[in-house]
Amino acid sequence: MTNMKKIPASDITPEHIYNDRRNFIKNLGLILSSSALSTFANTSFGALNSLPSFAQAKNHGNEKLTSLKDITSYNNYYEFGTSKSDPHDHADLLKIDPWSISIEGSVAKPLKLDVDELIKLIPIEERIYRLRCVEGWSMVIPWVGIPLHSLLKKVSPTGNAKYVEFVSLKRPSEMIGQKDDMLDWPYTEGLRLDEAMHPLTILAVGLYGKVLPKQNGAPIRLVVPWKYGFKSIKAITKIRLVEKMPVSTWMKANSKEYGFFANVNPEVDHPRWSQATERRIGESLLAPRLKTEMFNGYQKEVAHLYQGMDLSRYF
Repeated sequence: MTNMKKIPASDITPEHIYNDRRNFIKNLGLILSSSALSTFANTSFGALNSLPSFAQAKNHGNEKLTSLKDITSYNNYYEFGTSKSDPHDHADLLKIDPWSISIEGSVAKPLKLDVDELIKLIPIEERIYRLRCVEGWSMVIPWVGIPLHSLLKKVSPTGNAKYVEFVSLKRPSEMIGQKDDMLDWPYTEGLRLDEAMHPLTILAVGLYGKVLPKQNGAPIRLVVPWKYGFKSIKAITKIRLVEKMPVSTWMKANSKEYGFFANVNPEVDHPRWSQATERRIGESLLAPRLKTEMFNGYQKEVAHLYQGMDLSRYF
């Protein structure tokens, strides 16, 4: 017993986060500012050790964090309209409490949890990730969430599980963009199982130390930092493990422009936009555009997932 390593208090998630999500919402900002809840120094996360901590990323050259104002007022969220300001203007109509999420399909232990129970089940972490939109703009966002692999391990995927399908909410009375048929609602997305199990993939419940705003996908959304932003489905209600590749919403709408993988790739252009450069939201329109990095800068961590694949074909 005398040789047991003492765990620093700052590395222990506070008990009140597990006991009550409402206390989490109230107190998380203070917790993050004092202890950062950063997992980047935690050796149990392997590939994440090379990523910057919260404090370092604030002044990491071009990796300056995007302001909370820009993150919450410039969004693609067609459930509330096609303008970048529509989510900010209309998402307050959405009722998110209570909210449950089911994990089902090819699993041995299906679950249905409300967000309170989910936070009690799996520790919350902070991750600073780039978000790259297919339209050519990007942000750097300090997310708060849980590793998706931790949740999937709880349900014990069976041997038939090859993909993970995500389904969002359909509620046109509150999500006013769903009143038209520009997309096949509810919004759906998918990942290969190994992508979903990668330690970089998270389910976000907050950002900037605060509960996730409705216009950013509250109460829970997917974040896959090496893929274009449309893969990171918002307002998730169901997660299904399936044998066949899901056909996502944007694939149904236009499969020639939106492929299943949607990996950030400066060498493969969208038919209507170059992907070679990007504009960081919050910077002057006169500022030089940034060179887009392969896999959004996470090549070292995820390139092995696509070894041997023609990424211009599997886009």
